Order: sequence, then structure tokens, then C-alpha cells
Amino acid sequence: MTALEIAAAVRSGERSARSVVDECLGAIAEGDDDIHAFNLVTAAQARAWADEIDAAVVAGQDPGPLAGVPVALKDNLCTRGLATTCSSRILEGWAPPYDATVVESLRDAGAVFVGKTNMDEFAMGSSTENSAFGPTRNPCDPSRVPGGSSGGSAAAVAAGFAPVALGSDTGGSIRQPAGLCGVVGVKPTYGLVSRYGLVAFASSLDQIGPFTTTVADSAAVLDVISGPDPRDSTSIGELQPPVSASLDDGVDGLRVGVLAELSGDGISPDVSARLQAAVGALESAGARVEEASVPAAVFGLSAYYLIAPAEASSNLARYDGVRYGLRMDASNTPDMNTASRSAGFGDEVKRRIMIGTYALSAGYYDAYYGKAQKVRTLIINDFASVWEQFDLLVSPTSPTTAFSLGERTADPMAMYMSDVCTVPVNLTGQTAMSVPYGVGDDGLPVGVQVMAPALGESVMFRAAAVLEASL
Repeated sequence: MTALEIAAAVRSGERSARSVVDECLGAIAEGDDDIHAFNLVTAAQARAWADEIDAAVVAGQDPGPLAGVPVALKDNLCTRGLATTCSSRILEGWAPPYDATVVESLRDAGAVFVGKTNMDEFAMGSSTENSAFGPTRNPCDPSRVPGGSSGGSAAAVAAGFAPVALGSDTGGSIRQPAGLCGVVGVKPTYGLVSRYGLVAFASSLDQIGPFTTTVADSAAVLDVISGPDPRDSTSIGELQPPVSASLDDGVDGLRVGVLAELSGDGISPDVSARLQAAVGALESAGARVEEASVPAAVFGLSAYYLIAPAEASSNLARYDGVRYGLRMDASNTPDMNTASRSAGFGDEVKRRIMIGTYALSAGYYDAYYGKAQKVRTLIINDFASVWEQFDLLVSPTSPTTAFSLGERTADPMAMYMSDVCTVPVNLTGQTAMSVPYGVGDDGLPVGVQVMAPALGESVMFRAAAVLEASL
């Protein structure tokens, strides 16, 4: 059952929330040893929450639009009294004293949380192999990666462990694993969804969004978690219209651009073929499709891998062994700081902290970080120009289908190239989503990325619904 079908059945009394949750927990118990989508399964709490929802239904109350829907949470979203590890040893033993805003919103809507999902440590990675707790496997082929950094959340939905999961997207960490696992993944406009309670990686890029099996489910979840939040200074201050209301409006007359810089060299032929099939479906539905160009997008990866590590270097300075998390014994404070960070952080996190610290250091700031920010402005301006001509843009979500576990771990540059189609959207703050659109030559899922200008979610979801219906 989809999330919307579950919610309708629970609200009507046709099904109990407890039976839905028990079914979900049973699937996790049976299958997650092979996949490792979860770091923590909250079985007792989930059953207690489900019983509260069932009691509300019996009492004639409406538990909310997502009543009884099991939801998995990426392990960088704060949950009061429950371990939040970011898949890192440095946060060993830490349980937040508060819930993230999105967690509060989902609970108010009647959702039931079933666990915290595995991820690349501090959301730094493209394969969910950089976890202190071991890698997650792709349910479509356990010898392949699920993508990252939200690979655990994508795998949980793809494996049928939960109909909904939340992830965070800093450079494609929702869309890329959604594409590789064959599910829907949404990166909302920056500021549309509150980041309060999201453990920071790169604060000007991070955004929370949903994974689901259907476009309509993603729209429903986004409607629940979006909105102003006085606790997040970057939150958009005005409530936006619900995206669910326009899902069936179609794409007739919309101007759609195939983004040349993200659809040419480096894209596997089978992925390109699926993109062309998607373009054909949009044209058949009445859209006017042409090639589009954002010249500066080719520099997106270079700019991102200076800006994101620089912000990470600053954000992760707080993990020093003093305030919370792992603390190693030493004879003095500087040695304790060094020992705690050395033992607590994994190789990829250390790599990015070092890159970021170097880029921000005296004598190199202007040459690296400052120049990367200028390139970011060029990308923003080029996208602004293309939005004068098009309502939507499309591209592959990932250059290839899911690659094998261990295939790229020894080559960071090859791993970083997995994000080449997704990072430009984060640099601009606009919105994008991945829609599953068939399989490649190896039988593995291919995702098509649909992009829209900031606050263009309603139009974007209309195109996604058309693509979904055309399969």
C-alpha cells in the first residue's frame, strides 16, 4: 500500500495503525540483515505511537493526513531521547534533547517513526559506504551501492521496509540514491522545509526532503513538512500552496528544456536512452521540449567541492570531545581534542575537513573559496537566464546506474563524479526531484531529474506525475 492508501485505511478504521506498523517491523526484521538500511529500529516506540493513533480513531478524532504511515528517518535528524549518530563514532552515546521540526510536523500529521537509517558519515559521500556502522546495500541488487548519502532511507523505501523516509540533500544526497534505488526523491527549494534539528554538513546547501514509492506520496509528505519555522532563520517566511492540489494538471503547454551540460558527455548510453524516453512522454503529454544550456553548470562540481568542505570544516569544529559525544583520554586539552577527532571521524570526513580548512586558510581564501563563490554566482545567474525561457529542466539523475560496492572507494574523484548532475541545483537553492523511469541495460533503475526554479514545486510535481503515469 502507498502512504496515502495506508492513511486513508487507518483514518476510516478499515485498518489499524498497529497492524500496519507490525507489518512494517516484520519486513525490517526479515530483510534488513541483508540490506542494513537501519542503524536503529524503534519497535517499542512505534507500536506505542500506533496504539495512540488507533485510540484517536476509535474516539472519533482525525489523527492527521498521514495517520499510521510508517516513516524512516535519516540518522542526522534529531529525535528527542533517541540516538542520533550521523553514522559517526564522534556522536557515540548522544541522544538529542529535542526533535527536529520535520519530526514534529510528521508526528502531528499522524506518522509513526520506525527507525533511524544508515548514511554516509555526516552526509559526506555518494554510496553509503562511509558509515561507521558498515555499508548499506541496494535492494535491487545487494552487490551494488544504494547511492548516498541518504542511502539507508532510499533502501528502506525500495525494500518495502517503510513507505516513506526522510533524507537530506546537500549535493544530491536524496535524488542520487532515489535514482539508483528506483524510488521518488525530492530536494525542495532551499528554505521551504525547516532545517532546525538537522545536523549540519554545509548550511547553505543542506535541505530535507522525502523518499516515497509514488509521486503523490512525496507531494503529501512535502505538504506536511514544509512551511515557515521561527527557529530556522533561513526558513521561507510565507506558507506556500500545497503541491498535491495541482498534481493532475498535466504539462500541456509547458516549456521543458533538456539541460545539455548535464545530459551529454559522461552519461551512460542506457541512461541517455531512458532520458529520451521521458522527454518523449512529456512531448506526448503536450509539453514543448527543446535543448537548454546553463554554461556555468559544468563548473558546479568544482565549486561544490570547495564550498561544501569549507562549510563542513566550520560546522564540524564543534565536535571536540568537550561538549558531547566521543571523548578520548589525554593529558591535556589539545591532545584530547586531537585524539577524539582522530578516533571519531572517518577518512572521508577527515578529507573534507582538511580540504575545507585549507580553502579557508590565510593566503588561499581568495584563490579557492572566494573564487568558488564567484562561480556559484555565475551558475545562479545562468539558471536565472534559462528560467526566462523554460518552465522546467530535465536531465539524468545520475550518470550511471548503481555501481558495485567497493568499486569507487579508492578513487575519491570517481566517487565525486556521481554527483555531477545534482550539485548545480543545491548551489542555486532551486528545487529538483528524481523520478524512476525504467531500467538500464543491467536491469537496474534509472532516475530522471526534473528541475524547477525556486518555489516551483507545483509545476515540477505536475511533470513528475506525467512521467510516472507514462510508464
